[in-house]
Amino acid sequence: MNNQLFPTIIGGIICFVIFTFDYFQFSLIEKFLVFAFFVILPLIIILIDSNEQTKLQRKIYFFIKVLHFPTAILSLVSLMSNKTWETGNSTISGSLSLAWLLFTFLLALYGVLLILKKKEKIEEIAIGAGLIYFFIGGIWFTLYQYELTFLLVEPTVSSLSAVHFHFSSAIVPIFIGMLGRIMVKKSWYSWLVIIDILGPILIAIGIVVSKPLEIIGVSIFAGNIVIYSAYLLMKIRKSKKKSYGNLMLTISSLAFYSIIVVSISYPILKRYFSITIMDMIPIYGSLHAFGFVLFGLVGWILVFHYQYKRVD
Repeated sequence: MNNQLFPTIIGGIICFVIFTFDYFQFSLIEKFLVFAFFVILPLIIILIDSNEQTKLQRKIYFFIKVLHFPTAILSLVSLMSNKTWETGNSTISGSLSLAWLLFTFLLALYGVLLILKKKEKIEEIAIGAGLIYFFIGGIWFTLYQYELTFLLVEPTVSSLSAVHFHFSSAIVPIFIGMLGRIMVKKSWYSWLVIIDILGPILIAIGIVVSKPLEIIGVSIFAGNIVIYSAYLLMKIRKSKKKSYGNLMLTISSLAFYSIIVVSISYPILKRYFSITIMDMIPIYGSLHAFGFVLFGLVGWILVFHYQYKRVD
């Protein structure tokens, strides 16, 4: 496990430098993308490792592990070519971003193989769908770096879409799939997975076609996370086994509920303290990326590497 965590540790150091020093001149959205490249994805690689891989899955998994860090570095250079070095040439930054597109394609291919291999298990379909969504995030990142307008979506919105598909759209189905692995299935679980898979698509269509549709998609998607977090917290509370994995998952769930509290409090803060939505974005982003996603990934890794057991 220590060797597996080495890329994440190095990535964490890189992210600390980028978040701390102004030299890179990245926007907050770009910093969160770098965090996904260097911290979130190596944890995903650990999480999806399995002794039940087919021969083809093992080959693809090997290339995913080998190519991750080089493609993450090229993606960082892609961002720096625009913001740090100001080359003014989107062809250079776009071409460099193709490396990450290839990496996320391999993740999507692994996800497709997982779905085909275990299509009778809906929790595995959820995990596979999450891996496929990383590829969609890779597409948006490449569009952003090439500064292309796609389906009337401007490059600035493309960066937001890239972050969305690297975090919520990809991570939530994987989390819900992990929950499905350790629970006796309830009648509502299948609907949870179906809505969770369709939610990001609805949001994406809403971004292009209709703002109200986007709001509906976000609301449904957030509702799914509420159900996931509430059920997970109840299971952990009833569990007699104390573990670091359960602690991390508890923090992850509480971080999401903190986001809800902050969102509800925003109108009051805006009225009495002149706080704008731009002031809230770093709070939302930090709670989601560092709280819900990071602690959730570490928690599920600890659960499945050290204490995996199917429970009621």
